[in-house]
Amino acid sequence: MTSSNLQHLPSISVIIPVYNGGKNFYKCLTSISQALSSAYEVIVVADGDTDGSWLLAKNFGVTVIRNPISVGPAKARNLGAKVARGELLFFVDADVEIYPDTIEKVAMTFQQEPNISALIGCYDDAPGASNFLSQYKNLFHHYTHQTASEEASTFWGACGAIRRDIFWEIGGFDESYRQPSVEDIDLGYRLKRHNYRIKLCKNIQVKHLKQWEVISLLKAEFFYRALPWTALILRDRQMINDLNLRLKSRISIVLIYTILLSFIASFWLTSCFILTCVLSLVLFILNAPVYQFFWTKRGLLFALQTVIWHWLYYFYSGLAFAIGVIRHQIFNNRWLSSGLFQKFSFGSR
Repeated sequence: MTSSNLQHLPSISVIIPVYNGGKNFYKCLTSISQALSSAYEVIVVADGDTDGSWLLAKNFGVTVIRNPISVGPAKARNLGAKVARGELLFFVDADVEIYPDTIEKVAMTFQQEPNISALIGCYDDAPGASNFLSQYKNLFHHYTHQTASEEASTFWGACGAIRRDIFWEIGGFDESYRQPSVEDIDLGYRLKRHNYRIKLCKNIQVKHLKQWEVISLLKAEFFYRALPWTALILRDRQMINDLNLRLKSRISIVLIYTILLSFIASFWLTSCFILTCVLSLVLFILNAPVYQFFWTKRGLLFALQTVIWHWLYYFYSGLAFAIGVIRHQIFNNRWLSSGLFQKFSFGSR
């Protein structure tokens, strides 16, 4: 693209929150430096880091905001947005590598589609970490986004851009989320509630460098995603048929618990074992496209291993939803019994 064309693109501020980013943060900054142009600025918010991430960012010549203590990625992103000068705010995680044309693609999309208020990209199909769980988790994310509708219903903080005026109009990220959680999904829900359009751009891809291990994956998936996401669903009282909430996923959760119950019952009733096998086959066939995707990308052995983790994913997602509903009902009953419902309407946030 010529320099004259670049001048007509909307200006972009890249905002990166970081807490002890390490080698992945270095790769993130390197990838951004290789895509530098006069059309945007880079703002790093060092969120109470103790490994010198702020100094590394300084050495790359970007704008650095230092928090003496960690305040969480939601508030860190807001702090970066407050000093941003670009027409567009492009949020990137510190463990993500962008491609040389990523920022240009973001700007061009907003230029060509002035009716969109925000866009999100997705992870590519070549995750940075080589261990099985990292490959599985990131490839599953890639597949989910590549097969989803372009009319998105959520935002995504790892690779998401939004018009600056609209970002502040809806209040930015909810700073009550102190951990990397669903603050981006919450932002997307508020955008949709205000009738703003979010586009999933499947051609805008970034590389995720994070290495997932069993404990870190389950902790993040259950406590920082599934549980708070359930709270958002119950707050807004709607189950959007998109991404991880598609109808097929909901049916799969019902099937996985039915399979578990029938398997337990098979110790007393032999016929229940047959039911377990039949339902397992149904669950496998229902999700065959994603297993075919894994097979194509990483081979048969890898695909067979993903079946176990994929079914476990449905199990803990269902468990988190059930716990979330119970917590919601308990809180709701306390709210009603306190008499405060006369002044406030629960779920109206």
